[in-house]
Amino acid sequence: MSGQGFSVYVGNAPFQTSEEEIGNFFSNVGNVTNVRIVYDRETGRPRGFAFVEFADEAGAQKAVQELNGAEFNGRQLRVNLANNK
Repeated sequence: MSGQGFSVYVGNAPFQTSEEEIGNFFSNVGNVTNVRIVYDRETGRPRGFAFVEFADEAGAQKAVQELNGAEFNGRQLRVNLANNK
């Protein structure tokens, strides 16, 4: 399972945020290895959610526990463990 990270789904993300800003916010709870904002294929605009990958499961769990419902750039985030499929 090399390279397998621990991801969380971040819903209700502000449309005007960057992957770097999200990464910095989530790095307060764990070692963030990757951030991916999901964009609409047709318009190229952010769809309002992202995935944040952590180096270990503890970071992902802590993100769900501490950041679900947290305010980020004026929006209340929804944070859940992502299904790694």
